Amino acid sequence: MRLFVALDLREEVRNAMRDLIATLKPEGKNARWVRPEGMHVTLKFIGHTDAANLHSIQSALSGVHSQQPVEMNFRGVGFFPNDRHPRVAWCGIEASPNLARIAAQIETALEPLGIERESRDFAPHLTLARFNPPARADELVRAANELKSRGFGSARESEFYLFESITKPSGAEYKKL
Repeated sequence: MRLFVALDLREEVRNAMRDLIATLKPEGKNARWVRPEGMHVTLKFIGHTDAANLHSIQSALSGVHSQQPVEMNFRGVGFFPNDRHPRVAWCGIEASPNLARIAAQIETALEPLGIERESRDFAPHLTLARFNPPARADELVRAANELKSRGFGSARESEFYLFESITKPSGAEYKKL
C-alpha cells in the first residue's frame, strides 16, 4: 500500500483550481497537470507500507487533534525547487498556525512505527503540475508571475484523512481509508 495523510478539499476550491489550471495549461504544454478531483493538502507522505501496518498507523493518527479547525487561504502560484528548472507548479496556502502543528504531531505520532520524519520543512501547497525531468517553462512562469498575489478561495477544515494512492496508467487515484 502507498499511503499519505492529507486534508481533503471542498468543491469550491476544486472548481477554483480547475479554472486556474485551465488558465495556465496553454502556457505549460510540457507539464503533467493534476486532476482537481484528486487534489489535497498533504500533511505527511508515508509511502509504501505493508497492509499489516495499517491498523497501527490508524491508531497512531487517532491521537492527533487540534482544538480549532484549520483556516486556509489559497493564494499565488509558484514552483519547486525554483522557476528556472521547475519540477512542480503549485498554488500556495496561507494557513492558520495549527496546520503546521498538526503536521508536526503526525510526524511525531508515526515515528515510533519506523516511519521517517520529513527532512524538509513543512510547506503547505496544492500541486498543480509536475515536470519530468525538470524543464524550462518560461511562458508558464510568466503567466504564474501575474497570479502571485491572486486569491483562489478559502477553506476551513476540521478533519484529516489517511489516503491510499493507487497508481494507474491514467494517473493516481486516491482512496480514503
